[in-house]
Amino acid sequence: MDMSWISFFGWILLPQVGGILGGLATAKQIKTWYEKLLKPSWRPPNAVFGPVWTILYLFMGIASYLVVRDGQGSFKTLALTFYFIQLFLNWSWSPVFFILHQLGAAVVIILILFINIFICILQFWRINPYAGMLLVPYLIWVGFASALTISIWQLNSPYAQPPPRRPRPVSDSYQQ
Repeated sequence: MDMSWISFFGWILLPQVGGILGGLATAKQIKTWYEKLLKPSWRPPNAVFGPVWTILYLFMGIASYLVVRDGQGSFKTLALTFYFIQLFLNWSWSPVFFILHQLGAAVVIILILFINIFICILQFWRINPYAGMLLVPYLIWVGFASALTISIWQLNSPYAQPPPRRPRPVSDSYQQ
């Protein structure tokens, strides 16, 4: 096997490893703590998250390989710096949310992650437009995940307001 294939598979596996470790670390919390949280009605079923993240990590791996293969000098260094920052933020979100139960901190992490992914797309695009395009679904998903995280944080905040109650119909005894 030539070195380019080894490099290709290495870059593809790198994000998957963090995703697998995060999934293993949080699986128990999903069935216990997470199920007890208030969640918005538009939240997808739990079964959606694993396959979506697997595909997004695959795209991230391919994109990073293209940047390593095609990038040069400070452009490559800058692009990979943003890549590794977003990878760290991505991997840190799950333990902060699911293990430490720090919903507010998870909101901060995911919003910084969203901004970093956007910058990463711009940096990758300069080196290889396909690499940049491969990260667009990731940005969209993290935008959705940001809205979900914010919603869960708001719904479960100790300062959260209960949903407004609908007034009960008043029976009019005079109409009988």
